[in-house]
Amino acid sequence: MRKRTWSSRHFVPNITFGHPVVESLRKQLGQDPFFDMHMMVSRPEQWVKPMAVAGANQYTFHLEATENPGALIKDIRENGMKVGLAIKPGTTVEYLAPWANQIDMALVMTVEPGFGGQKFMEDMMPKVHWLRTQFPSLDIEVDGGVGPDTIHKCAEAGANMIVSGSAIMRSEDPRSVISLLRSVCSEAAQKRCLDR
Repeated sequence: MRKRTWSSRHFVPNITFGHPVVESLRKQLGQDPFFDMHMMVSRPEQWVKPMAVAGANQYTFHLEATENPGALIKDIRENGMKVGLAIKPGTTVEYLAPWANQIDMALVMTVEPGFGGQKFMEDMMPKVHWLRTQFPSLDIEVDGGVGPDTIHKCAEAGANMIVSGSAIMRSEDPRSVISLLRSVCSEAAQKRCLDR
């Protein structure tokens, strides 16, 4: 496995919110919401404990942002959270494969991380399909450019978790968009079960 290092202070240039916001949301919303923290930061190791204390349920880090994924996975588990592992579009899915049996969720980015409203990269769907074929019970998430026009491609490839920002927030009827995304993923998962 080759090492990767990053010279910038942050993995992406902008940060949306950190552990104080998570802590505040947890206090306001109680224990029911599932908080998956997608940490697009260099040195993701430094935020595990603060996010766990704040009430995060799952800690998703980028494989490209750490030199010791195994130790980080262990640390996340020891802090009582589920583990998500993300890869950027330029990272091959085989780079994630050695860790797939140690994580709860694999996240395939379908845009370059860091900015909302980007165009969906359909050429990432073979990664999703490969993961679904190799690891049938793994949760597989896609993030970036996902909405009513692209959800079918994601679900058919094998994604069962979806991140959708702009398509929901810019919609005149966000509830119907969320409902559509859920139903398409649910139907595709049921079809996969029947095809086995």
